[in-house]
Amino acid sequence: MSEVRAKTPVESQDAESVTDADFLGGALEMKKRSVVISGHRTSVSLENAFWYALKEIATRNDQTVNQLVSEIDDGRTGNLSSAIRVHVLLDAQRRWR
Repeated sequence: MSEVRAKTPVESQDAESVTDADFLGGALEMKKRSVVISGHRTSVSLENAFWYALKEIATRNDQTVNQLVSEIDDGRTGNLSSAIRVHVLLDAQRRWR
């Protein structure tokens, strides 16, 4: 018996109608995750793409995600989820230069 697989958005559309969001697939899905900052558990809502990028930055820096989020938390002025997104964006911009 053969397995039936659902088509991804990219496979089910012609090339001219495919958007960037279609290529990202689940990357735009929002998920609430728990982190520990200074011994206190809190949650952040981040799109998968930002979470994976945050994990990559932490790995590159030989840190845990909690350590990196603690550093971001120390320097933030707005909400934590937004501060994490800005940190990821600035990291990407520095690496592109």
